[in-house]
Amino acid sequence: MDPTDHTHSAGTDFADAYGAIAEDNDEHRWAFGSGFDDPLVGVDTSVPSGVDGADLAAYCLMLGDDALILSHRLQEWVSRAPELEDDVAIANIALDLLGQARLLLARAGKADGSDRGEDGYAFLRPAMEFRNVTLVELGNGDFAFSLTRLLIFATYRLALLDRLRTSRDPVLAAIAAKGVKEVTYHRDYAARWVLRLGDGTEESHRRAADGLAAVWPYVEELFRPHDIELRLADAGIAVDPSCLRPEFDAVTTQVLSAATLEAPSTVSTPGTADVDDTDERERPKSAADDSGRTGDAADDAEASQDTGRARDGRGRDGVHTETMTALLAELQGLARAHPETTW
Repeated sequence: MDPTDHTHSAGTDFADAYGAIAEDNDEHRWAFGSGFDDPLVGVDTSVPSGVDGADLAAYCLMLGDDALILSHRLQEWVSRAPELEDDVAIANIALDLLGQARLLLARAGKADGSDRGEDGYAFLRPAMEFRNVTLVELGNGDFAFSLTRLLIFATYRLALLDRLRTSRDPVLAAIAAKGVKEVTYHRDYAARWVLRLGDGTEESHRRAADGLAAVWPYVEELFRPHDIELRLADAGIAVDPSCLRPEFDAVTTQVLSAATLEAPSTVSTPGTADVDDTDERERPKSAADDSGRTGDAADDAEASQDTGRARDGRGRDGVHTETMTALLAELQGLARAHPETTW
């Protein structure tokens, strides 16, 4: 066989790497499959009758932006996690969330009739047009803060996606069905780490407790329903987030109890929570930050305290902490510097 011949014996051209990976009936070449299955194959993508396409698009942006922004925060840990195994695990969780974001942003562009692509939503919107909850945009802090946040978010999102599987919108239902499998792992991974940290050494317990105290002021926003969510919930499309709180409380209480941790009894104002004084080397540094600062939750607290923004947890209305600006500068920098470029 000619070693320069890069074609399959059946004549398939392997110059297209992605095409080769996704080739039908060729999964046996991959230990765990290619993972390129499209959850929307055969799904009716029209907007359900009686549903406002603009509302559906806005809802998809809420859920998609949550996933996109937390995915970016998790990617900042790659090459900086405690162990190589955690590097891989966190990268995979970030990729799962990015995949969910892509599907939801693409759905938004179809639902409102704009036909705006996922890249347009991700790279060309200013901060005020993002609809993610405040929790996901906060700087990473130390590892305990990041894993505590992941536990809180994954517990909330799993309860949400589980109910969305019966949405009257076939696209949301399909995205949720795929997402439930992914977020189940995310929650399990985060819970194991919170248990390990909380019930570990005196230092690890302190860090876990500090992380929980910093995260908790942003929990309430997860369950505060937006008018769009309520309208779509009445139409059988969305989920009223307030109905998720009992399941969230049951799960977090169980995990925190086993980790010898306790949820704060009072909820302080977002933007005023204290965060640990973790050594700089233990935090992932943002590539967009040339000053050497790490953009942790303490920085977010100081920024929002100075400006008064995002104190009410109104990310669904486009009100964000100042750290969101730096995050988007990094996320969107290349696409804005070279618009319309293909790679």
